[in-house]
Amino acid sequence: MAQRYVRVQSHLGHLHYGLLHPDRRVQVLDAPPWLQGQPTDAELAPAQYTILAPCAPSKIVAVGKNYADHAAEMGTPPPPEPLIFLKPSTTVIASGSTIYCPPQAQRVDYEGELALIIGERCAQVPLEEAQPKIWGYTIANDVTARDLQARDGQWTRAKGFDSFCPLGPWIVRGINSAAHLQTFLNDQPDPVQSASIETMIFSPGQLVAYISDIMTLLPGDVILTGTPAGIGPLTPGDRVRVEIEGIGALENVVAARA
Repeated sequence: MAQRYVRVQSHLGHLHYGLLHPDRRVQVLDAPPWLQGQPTDAELAPAQYTILAPCAPSKIVAVGKNYADHAAEMGTPPPPEPLIFLKPSTTVIASGSTIYCPPQAQRVDYEGELALIIGERCAQVPLEEAQPKIWGYTIANDVTARDLQARDGQWTRAKGFDSFCPLGPWIVRGINSAAHLQTFLNDQPDPVQSASIETMIFSPGQLVAYISDIMTLLPGDVILTGTPAGIGPLTPGDRVRVEIEGIGALENVVAARA
């Protein structure tokens, strides 16, 4: 099993990065792992912590229509270059937390995605040097208020509500380039989304090179690599689970925002 890097809050309220053992013990690191954090002698038992989102990014750069089948279901051709937008860091929630549907929106959709974690400062990175800038991989759900996206003509409001970026549950260092992504609703056996990540239009390395030529990426920043076909609505009471081979499963419940 690949090493799983987590971010947790102890029962005393302290935040830690750590290594998750198979028995759910967490070995505490002395710094974020992408900042050369090293294991310490401190450990947390399963009852002594809560798993948080695995990083606290300065920004989340998301990519739209990076699978041809999703571009087609949106009624557009594949983009000639990466179509990027930003999600606020305040959208991030952990696996197991609640996605809140805001009263402004009539339709809120799931979008299962592979997420990249940046390991070092990146500015104007050539394509041939881009892949090593990716420190690790996790799972994301780019939750979207679809009716507001269509109404506004730009995506900030539709993508930016609190709780609209479930992330986690942990980070792994490597992933098979042909790993399968699947999204499930309400524990149904058949996935509503199913695709190999190798069918992305723009690869992870291409995305890092392209984005870093526009804005500086910082350690711990997140890139969402796009969602495949099969997007659909969430309603309060739903449970949504995104699985990626070699990482695990990101699961969240849905509720109406008070």
